[in-house]
Parts: sequence; C-alpha cells; structure tokens
Amino acid sequence: MRRRAGLVLLSLAVFFAALSPLLRFYAFPRLVKVPPGQYQETVLEARPATLLNYGTLRAERVGKITIVQTLKGNVEESERIERDAGRDVVVWDALTHIQGPDGKMVSQIPERYVFDAHSQAPVHAGGASVDGDPVRREGIAYKWPFLTEKRDYQYFDAQTRTSAPIHYRGTRTFRGLDVYYFEQTVPWTKVPFPKKMPIPGVDAATLEQQTGTTRWYTTKRMFWVDPVTGAPVNGEEIHKEELRGGTLLGGRDRVTAFEGHVKMRPDYLDHTVGLVKDQRLLVLLMTSYLPRGLFALAVVLLALAFLLEARARRPAAPAG
Repeated sequence: MRRRAGLVLLSLAVFFAALSPLLRFYAFPRLVKVPPGQYQETVLEARPATLLNYGTLRAERVGKITIVQTLKGNVEESERIERDAGRDVVVWDALTHIQGPDGKMVSQIPERYVFDAHSQAPVHAGGASVDGDPVRREGIAYKWPFLTEKRDYQYFDAQTRTSAPIHYRGTRTFRGLDVYYFEQTVPWTKVPFPKKMPIPGVDAATLEQQTGTTRWYTTKRMFWVDPVTGAPVNGEEIHKEELRGGTLLGGRDRVTAFEGHVKMRPDYLDHTVGLVKDQRLLVLLMTSYLPRGLFALAVVLLALAFLLEARARRPAAPAG
C-alpha cells in the first residue's frame, strides 16, 4: 500500500512540476491579453498655462487648460482584422480633446491604433491613423507590454507621426507600487495643424498653405509604468507649441500657442492606480503565484513519495 501511495504521489509531483512552466510560458502568453472592448477616459490639466487667444492671436496666461483623452475599443473592427491577421487584435479609437479655461474647444485630434492583444506590438493591417491621416506606427503607444522590462522602448508620438526611444530611468515607488519610470524628450519639430481649431474664417486643414504660418512642438514626456501589467499609473508632459512666421502672425516671428506642465487630475489618478492594482493580480497569478505554488507543491509531494518508498523498503522486525 505504501508503494502504491508513493507512486501516486510521484505521479502528482511530476504532473504539477510540468504544469508550473506550462502556465508561465505557454498559457500566460496566450490567455492574458488586452480586452477588445475596453473603454477608458482620462482627464489631464495644466495649471497654470499659456494659451493662444485665437481671436487676437496673442498668447495669454490662463488658470488652466484641460485635456480629455478617451480610448474606446472598436470590437467590430478588431474582429474584422483578426479574420485576416489570424491573431488576437485590438483596435483603439482615441480622441484628445483640449479645452481652454472657458470650456471652449481648442483642438481635437482623433487617432486609431491597431495592435496585438498580447504583445502590444503594432499590427500593420491598415486603418491606423492620426487626425484622419494614415500612419504606419512603430513601437508602443499608451501601454507597455505585459511584464515590462528595464530597457528603452520605441514610443510613437502622435504629433510628429514618428517613433523614437523612450528611456528607462529607474525603478520608483508610486502610491505603494514599485513602478518603472520612463522619459522621452521630443525636440522642436514642425508638425501639422489639427484639423479642428477655433480660428475664424480659416480652414485649419489648409492653414499652412493659406498663410505660410507653421506649427512647431516640443515636449518632455514622463510615464510611471506598472511592470506587471504594462499600464501607466501616472503620466505627465512638459509641453510647448509655437506658431512661426507667415501672414497669420502679422509680421511677428513666433508666438506661443500652448505651454504648460500637463498632469493627470488627482481623482483620475486615484482611479487609475486602483484599476491597475486589481488587474495586476491576474497577471501575477499566471506568472508567479500559481507557477511557484505548483512547483513547491511538486517538491513536497516528491519528498513524501520518497519517504513512503523508504519506509516500504525497510525490513520488517523479527517476530517474537
């Protein structure tokens, strides 16, 4: 009986030992993914800020500028692309809405991102765009991969429509979470005008061609990223835009269109941190808790199997 029990324990030990790496290296890359129907809204503010008055075309100091970013999963489009791509695909329709202190719209920029649901790598299946213009994105945008590494990543900048390295700058503690801090500086670059701008009597889509005035942009981008889920728990930008030359400025060389330190609003920051703390449990179960627990259980069962086998081989005591 002891030998039979030992064989059963040995079989279970082998099974759990084999299941441990399968969960980590086979099940996790296939099961854990970004949901296709995700919806997220984030509100950021720059307090105070400099904003161009489009009525007078003069830069003014204002109390705050509000930026509302929404991400909405397009399930129908992702399913259409999946049929041709043969893998799990997520399509995010994003909108960046900027409004002044009076609540009026300053600009709106719609975007569409198409990426692999597991790795967050871009999927070049058509449809990706910024402000209605097709783009071929390289690198990540908005979200890092699951199990983020301590290294630089290519990050897509929607203003310049190009990708550049975003640099890993170390591990920090943010609201009780150990996070990776990333930083990217985009130098002064000529960028297109948003197609929705409150400039009376001027078509923003052809503004540069009509007036000869150009739009320039620079930013220092900062992210605090949870390495388990790859989700940023905080994001900030030190952002500056200028209009340069042309007839629109009435002979002036340049004027500041927008300048400020953009930060997440505290209530949205609290919501984001809480959401990430909930989501990271599932990833940790698949990558750490369950694989380690199963391996430890396999070691215990193996030790019990050897113990029973040793007792079974012990010679019986002489009678009388």
